[in-house]
Amino acid sequence: MNVIAIDGSSSAGKGTLALRLAQELDYAYLDTGALYRGVGYELLQNGLDPQDEEAAVKVAKGLSVERMLSLQDDSCIRNEVCGKAASYVSRLPKVREALFEFQRRFALFPIKKDKTPAKGAILDGRDIGTVICPEAQIKLFLTANSEIRAKRRYKELQLKGLCVIYEDVLSDIIQRDKRDQERQTAPLKPAEDALVIDTSDMT
Repeated sequence: MNVIAIDGSSSAGKGTLALRLAQELDYAYLDTGALYRGVGYELLQNGLDPQDEEAAVKVAKGLSVERMLSLQDDSCIRNEVCGKAASYVSRLPKVREALFEFQRRFALFPIKKDKTPAKGAILDGRDIGTVICPEAQIKLFLTANSEIRAKRRYKELQLKGLCVIYEDVLSDIIQRDKRDQERQTAPLKPAEDALVIDTSDMT
């Protein structure tokens, strides 16, 4: 099965590139970050701590395949609160383990939104090329200047009608990078054979 792995930091352009490629190639697309956002969302909805590994694992294991597939289209998880919760949840080894099998199966047997089989799979996240699909035929790693990424995220949130402060968005980007890069399980880093793309000067 043809697999394209796209990794990178927050607001570097992973999702935009993955969606465009999936449309162009007629591949199935999975935003793996949505899975962690979904776990964080369910925890917050139930008044639970995103850093509580036992509670997070229970939520992760309780997500149905249908729910996991639908998460990337759920606008409820696309806010900064869920993003921060996802950043904490993704550091928990047992949560990553609970979601691993679904991601692997999607790569091996990709299904498009219309439930039809696809010619290949595109997965984007933080550890696709290093952990989930180390055998992927193409591995891309997107990066960009933190200030540029913060400006992108700031504009995106403003367009959604949210009242945000640029300095807070920049601080969140920097802190999220630190958590992603320093976590013991599946830290954010390019695979040895990944093509690294700096999108700082790209639209």
